[in-house]
Amino acid sequence: MTIDVATGIARILKQEGVEQVSVFPSCRVNNALGSEGIPMVMMRDDRYAVAVADAYSRITAGERIGVCTVYGGVNAAGLQYAYPGLAQAYEDNSPVLCITDGAPVGSSENSHFDIISSLKSVSKWYGYVDSPERIPEFMRRAFSMLRNGRPGPVILAIPDPTGQYDETIDPYTPVKAYKSVPDPADVTTAIDLLLKADRPLVYAGEGAIYAGASAELKAFAELANTPVITTLKAKGVMPEDHPLFVGVRGDHPAEYLFKSDLILSVGSSLSPGRFSHAIPNAVKKTIIQCNISELDINKVYETNHALIGDARLTLQALIDELSAQTSGGGRSAPNIHGEIAASREAGLAKYQQLMTSNDTPINPYRVYAGMMEVLDPQNSFVTHESGTTRDQLSTVYDTLIPRGFLGWGNVSTLGFSLAGAVASRLAFPERHAVAVTGEAGLAYMLGNLEAAVRHEIGITVVHISNGGFAGYGPGFWGDGHNQYTHVVLGPDEVDMTKAIGEFGMHTERVTEPVDIVGALERALAANDTGRPSYIEFVCQQYPVFGQWVTS
Repeated sequence: MTIDVATGIARILKQEGVEQVSVFPSCRVNNALGSEGIPMVMMRDDRYAVAVADAYSRITAGERIGVCTVYGGVNAAGLQYAYPGLAQAYEDNSPVLCITDGAPVGSSENSHFDIISSLKSVSKWYGYVDSPERIPEFMRRAFSMLRNGRPGPVILAIPDPTGQYDETIDPYTPVKAYKSVPDPADVTTAIDLLLKADRPLVYAGEGAIYAGASAELKAFAELANTPVITTLKAKGVMPEDHPLFVGVRGDHPAEYLFKSDLILSVGSSLSPGRFSHAIPNAVKKTIIQCNISELDINKVYETNHALIGDARLTLQALIDELSAQTSGGGRSAPNIHGEIAASREAGLAKYQQLMTSNDTPINPYRVYAGMMEVLDPQNSFVTHESGTTRDQLSTVYDTLIPRGFLGWGNVSTLGFSLAGAVASRLAFPERHAVAVTGEAGLAYMLGNLEAAVRHEIGITVVHISNGGFAGYGPGFWGDGHNQYTHVVLGPDEVDMTKAIGEFGMHTERVTEPVDIVGALERALAANDTGRPSYIEFVCQQYPVFGQWVTS
């Protein structure tokens, strides 16, 4: 049967189980998606179309691939605007499929901006479909890239969506994911090193989430009697009420990083950045990396030993070997639970006091305490903004399930928290979804709030409203960092609840700590009817949070 390229793409997406596509006009594939009955979530700009697809893949750990379409072709304005979203997905290893218009054959080299070179720099693979009959091949390659190996975005450029091909000549079959296991000898060596260590530490990264290895991580930690810290992006892969969990950031994770003599990294590149830990005194520690990609071995620190393979299968192999070497008894560390509890209590003490503060303007930690009281930790989703809300929340917010909290912060564009909440509600409609933002993040997301209303996506935006743009460095607000560029119109000048209420959202303004819980409960009740909510909490500027270990 002869069909056009756009229809072929839509039908293959359905075969691959794609549940919806986030879009922005006027990608020429969109009409075929609609004709084939694929739901579309139309955002207000190309960057947010990418961001929702990106977040969807992250939240489902790549089990369901986020797909987006953006405007391209000769006039690449849409792709230029989508570029920061693609750069973020590429930096964070998110397996998102971006479909765009390709410049028609014979139209290249007519602009200063080299779209192909730029897109190749932010994608795992860029495919230009130069012939209609190659659609099945290119779609197979795309989904193979998305489901296997190191995750990352894939871009398909379609120069002629009206081109015809016979779909019966090369019938499409959905592709699968293939998993690899580490060399058994390497597993034995890893356990030998672990049992010789005095103070081993497990450092879990996002690769453990993508591998679906939360249960295996917990089982290994319990058998090894080993403390666990996680990266920001892996927050929740280990239940944070577990007695072996230390933390993500702050004095208590730092204590264990400093005093450890062996670090077993699972699914982390161990790349220190502004939003992750450096490894202190790395040359004096034994570092074992368990990773799917050889690109992260010996990347920054010397890797003393490595296990290359899927994180879940690697942890299963480590569990079996540790059990065999200890006759099922595991590694002995009789005082470890008490030591971790004491360290956590000391590290979190000052924040616990803030979470009960009755100060006005409200201390933001009191808002986070209200969220932890109202939200079901087994059936909810929270994400932050790129800034102080990230730093405060990731210090104190207890997360009990993988992707109950979406952490991010490398090459990250402000406003991504809204896309995260929208994607979470699309992926898990039964979960409440909350995005916590500040002044700068809210400005980025304003226009796209309309999309949540139009699509009846019941999410809540929590605004820590304090009238200032934060920064990083001494002072944060005012002298010492952004003394000339931090003041914006704040809650004393602008009532954002009135402005955002015009979108049709449920809105409230909260000025007293005693009203926090009730406002959150009303917001979530509105969400349950399909109505998104916005709550403005009038807060003080409070740049206090757990730090990262630096080199």
